[in-house]
Amino acid sequence: MPIQITVMRESDIEGAVTCIQEAFADDPYSRWIFDTPSTFNPSRNRASLRTRCRWGMRYAIFHVAKDTSTSTPDRVLGVACWLAPNLATLAAPTTWSDWFTLQISSWSLWSYQVLTNTWYLGRGGLNVRRYWIWKAAQASAQSSLWDDARGYYFCNIVTVLPEAQGKGIGRMMVDTVTAVADREGRECYLESSRDKPNVPIYEKMGFRLCKEMECRDGAQDPGISLYCMKRSPQLVTNQ
Repeated sequence: MPIQITVMRESDIEGAVTCIQEAFADDPYSRWIFDTPSTFNPSRNRASLRTRCRWGMRYAIFHVAKDTSTSTPDRVLGVACWLAPNLATLAAPTTWSDWFTLQISSWSLWSYQVLTNTWYLGRGGLNVRRYWIWKAAQASAQSSLWDDARGYYFCNIVTVLPEAQGKGIGRMMVDTVTAVADREGRECYLESSRDKPNVPIYEKMGFRLCKEMECRDGAQDPGISLYCMKRSPQLVTNQ
C-alpha cells in the first residue's frame, strides 16, 4: 500500500470531512459533546468541518493520506491537523507577529462559524455547555503542562477511515510532523479521547502520558477523560 502524505487541497475537503465523520462516529468525546443523537445534524456538522478544514489549510498544518495504487487514488484515507508552535501557544503569543496571526485566525474561524450557525439555524446538536466545560478543562491542562516557552506542535486531530486502520497510516501522518519537530528541537503535544488502544500506540511514537483530563457536566454525568501526552524531541542522526 504506497501511502502518500500530502498537504490538504481544496479538492480534498469533502473526502477529509467524510473521513473525520466516519472515524469519530463512535468516539467518546463526540458522543459526549453531541449527547442527544436525535438532534445531531450531519449536514450541519459537515458544514462546520468544511469551515475548519479551510481554516486549517490557511493557518495550520493539514495533511491527508491517500493510497495512490488503487482505482481511487484521490480518496482520503486519513487526516491530520497540527497547530504550529506560534498558534498552539494560545495563552501567551511571544511576538507581535504571533499575536496578530492568532487574532486574525481566531476571528476568521469565529466569523465562518457564525455564518454556519445562521444558515443552519443552530449548532446541529452540539451541547454548547459541554463544549465550554471541555475548553475550560483543556485550558487548565495546557496551562499546567506547557512549560516550554518556545511552544509545542499540537496534534489537534489525527484520524483514519475505519476500513484503513491498522495499516500504519496514522503513524505516517504523525511522523511527518514529529520529524520536523525533531529537527527544530521542539516538543509535541496531543490529547487522546481514548486510553486504549490509543495511549500505547502514541507511546510507541515517543509520547508519554502526562495528565488525565476529566470533563464532567454535573454530578449525574459520568463524564469523559482525555489523555494529555507530550513528546520530547528525538535525536536526529544522519543516515
